[in-house]
Amino acid sequence: MGRPFNPQYIITVLPRLLAFLPVTLFIMAGTVFFGTILGFCLASQRLKKQGTGKRLAGAYAGAYITAMRCTPSIVLLFIVYYALPLLSRFFFGVNIDSMYRGVFVIVTLTLLFAANMAELMRSAYISVDPGQREAGLALGLGERKTFLLVILPQAAVAALPNFCNALLALMKEGALAYTIGMIDMMGQGTLIISRNYGAYGLEIYIALSLVYWALTILIERGFGLLERFLSRGKSSLETQKSSAEKVRN
Repeated sequence: MGRPFNPQYIITVLPRLLAFLPVTLFIMAGTVFFGTILGFCLASQRLKKQGTGKRLAGAYAGAYITAMRCTPSIVLLFIVYYALPLLSRFFFGVNIDSMYRGVFVIVTLTLLFAANMAELMRSAYISVDPGQREAGLALGLGERKTFLLVILPQAAVAALPNFCNALLALMKEGALAYTIGMIDMMGQGTLIISRNYGAYGLEIYIALSLVYWALTILIERGFGLLERFLSRGKSSLETQKSSAEKVRN
């Protein structure tokens, strides 16, 4: 006869899982930081069409994005985990076998997240009316100020929903870190199950689900508030345009 389900154990094990929440958030933060930088570089190359060299760089960026989006997360994680130490020894003579395993996870997720961010940024940039850039240049702002003051705020609003989805997907992919022995929330849950010889597995996975559900809700609510805040100026501008059209008519 199997062991009966124990709902009380879900409450009991939650503090032990939450103790490793900072590790999970650290992996996410590191991936978002480096992935956004790499994604911006890839997107900028994809948007540059003039010149043979720029077109070639755009083709390489497109090939990278396609390759990363076609590679399963767990496959790339093991490739990085086994290949990075070999490359480090071969090129630099440095042994990184004992390196903190979170580094391998961040490298893997950065490569994947950057591909998604590149396409997200490119689509958000394209969604901005080209007339906005022309107006900024006509006012004498220059390319850099036009991008920072005119295009970037509008593109950021357009990108927020997809960025939120990418962040949620990243959080779920980060749970694969335990497969290379890293102890985050998922790894801690797996350790507890193994120490109990497979007992309380259902309760622990339910507790993990509750934590991830709570994080998902917080992220979605936070991005919802941010999107509404950033959209206020856009809504005001659209209202003014509508009022002006009504007056003319």
